[in-house]
Amino acid sequence: MALMPKRVKHRKSQRGRIKGNATRGNRVVFGDFGLQTTEAGWISAQTIEAGRIAAQQYLREEGRLYIRVFPDKSVSSIPLETRMGKGKGEPDYWAASVKPGTVLFEIGGTTEEAARICFRRLAHKMPVATRLLHRRAI
Repeated sequence: MALMPKRVKHRKSQRGRIKGNATRGNRVVFGDFGLQTTEAGWISAQTIEAGRIAAQQYLREEGRLYIRVFPDKSVSSIPLETRMGKGKGEPDYWAASVKPGTVLFEIGGTTEEAARICFRRLAHKMPVATRLLHRRAI
């Protein structure tokens, strides 16, 4: 089941630009290892769900998966071969806008090798480049 907000203030959002690096959500907080983006982009709700399923199938019962992004941006599109001048299209899907440094997923309760294999499977499904991140000891 794809993620989407229960209600929004505005149905259609503008595209906008993704500038700078992530200042929030850029550290591993809940688990021991994290999957961090190294470039900016949009990640659709379907892609997040596909990553969740791939990680859960690998982890089975050991370990816990945390999803750190939520798709709250509506992306609209008009049908193909439509003439100009009929306004903006209807919302097509929901996406999460991520900056470089955003932690997408976290895993806790597994070994580093298992987390590395799991995140490698997950990274294949992501439209942005990613890297493995360890939890920092405070």
